[in-house]
Amino acid sequence: MRAALCASLALLFAAPAHADTLIDNVNGITLDKDGKLIRFTGLVIDKDGKVAKLLDRKDKRPERPDFKEDAKGKTLIPGLIDAHGHVMGLGFSLMTLDLSETKSLDEALAAIRQYAADNPELPWIIGRGWNQEAWGLGRFPTAADLDAAVPDRPVWLERVDGHAGWANSAAMRAARVTAASKAPEGGRIEMANGQPSGVFVDAATNLIAAAVPKPLARDRDRAFLLAQQKLLEQGITTIADMGTTIDDWQSYRRAGDKHQLAIRIISYGHDVDNMALIGGPGPTPWLYDDKLRMVGVKLYLDGALGSRGAWLKAPYADAPGQKGLPLLTPAQLRNKMVRASMDGFQVAIHAIGDAANAEALDAITDLNADLPGERRWRIEHAQIVDPIDIPRFKQLGVVASMQPIHQPSDRLMAEARLGPARLKGAYAWRSMEQAGVRLAFGSDVPVESANPFPGIAAAISRTDAQGQPFGGWHPEEAVSRETALDGFTRSAAFAGFAEDRIGTLMPGMRADFLILDADPLLASPSEIRGMAPRETWIGGYRYYKRKGS
Repeated sequence: MRAALCASLALLFAAPAHADTLIDNVNGITLDKDGKLIRFTGLVIDKDGKVAKLLDRKDKRPERPDFKEDAKGKTLIPGLIDAHGHVMGLGFSLMTLDLSETKSLDEALAAIRQYAADNPELPWIIGRGWNQEAWGLGRFPTAADLDAAVPDRPVWLERVDGHAGWANSAAMRAARVTAASKAPEGGRIEMANGQPSGVFVDAATNLIAAAVPKPLARDRDRAFLLAQQKLLEQGITTIADMGTTIDDWQSYRRAGDKHQLAIRIISYGHDVDNMALIGGPGPTPWLYDDKLRMVGVKLYLDGALGSRGAWLKAPYADAPGQKGLPLLTPAQLRNKMVRASMDGFQVAIHAIGDAANAEALDAITDLNADLPGERRWRIEHAQIVDPIDIPRFKQLGVVASMQPIHQPSDRLMAEARLGPARLKGAYAWRSMEQAGVRLAFGSDVPVESANPFPGIAAAISRTDAQGQPFGGWHPEEAVSRETALDGFTRSAAFAGFAEDRIGTLMPGMRADFLILDADPLLASPSEIRGMAPRETWIGGYRYYKRKGS
């Protein structure tokens, strides 16, 4: 970890000073402000780190640029924007136990046991990434399962989607959770034989999380730098940070003050309290040369499909007595939306189930006419939408902020949770596009990898890493390569009120771009899935160069 952190710092300070720069001999690709595909062979960057000119083959090159790079025919595309991620969640996942690759409960317990043995000084074992669906377990794991691996120290592990947690008996004792404990509104305590089983869903996770030791500022700063390094390696030049706390914001500010902030972060406060602490009377200005801005607030309306916390109109097919959990009452949702909008903050609403999406749209309908300015409402995830509600996104001017990589990850679970009759509005990117809805694409990192290329591959193919199912899952919902690229660039910038400076490589825009080995508009889905940047440039600086490139 120390080596990775040192490498991250070295990269930041190795970037050359701004100069007139020519990146030549490229297979250049960008979209213009209207979404039209533009190809070019050379890129001129000015001293302010902005695109000065796109060059065609016949165009004369600058005679004496301060810096010139011959890309030798490699592909150059705009820097990719993750329209929905969790920066500090990624950073802490790189510092704690990661169970996301485990394929069974036994494999997970072995990893937990080994991690505890390797870290005897830790008072709590903290991690995330478990997924009972990927394990084929057929149930939630239990405290008794965890006790068999680590009986002597508290263990607290977030589910892969962040909407449930798994505790051992020591953690429940530390948090004083007993059979008499009540779940808060919007939460659920899983029970077994009249006792808490060890799994806590949505708002109930706070019962355990409140007892977990809080990370120090230096831990947060280290987590941020590790996250930033990973994002640079994966080709993410900008990320919308969904759920920024005041502690997160202070880490970003400290990095900016120390000239260690490379990526661009468009911040959405974790509910209105953090929004107000960070932004005060309104969204912040762009800081650190357009690297950081608090633009809005993230509100949680429901949970996730995997933990059956997503709020559905009809009961779950595999749990007939459950419809999920609304996390806000109609009055609470509207009050928070009004409070944010009256001060000019953009509102992004987490809604996964069809009932949650319908309620978010109803709230927007109720408020749209009476609130000032351009609101540019966002619904985050929009995973399960009743087809009758899809046209309402366009009618109300709502951006659908979706994560294509969720579809191959969730496919079998979605079939089990919903049954075949309710899959028509599931992960319905093409239906949204045909209805005229603006699509912004992201990853939901660390729920999924931040790597955007598997997301692009999923968007155009509806298949997983093994190419399954053959022909794609509900292939009618696949989108074109251009639409997928747009979702990770131009429209992702639009979704965060940043389309005036990033998202395309047209003259005057920030020179954020990637150099790739192949053309994603021509490559197969499997080839796209395996792509990785040779170089990552932000604002005319090269912040990452792949070893051996």
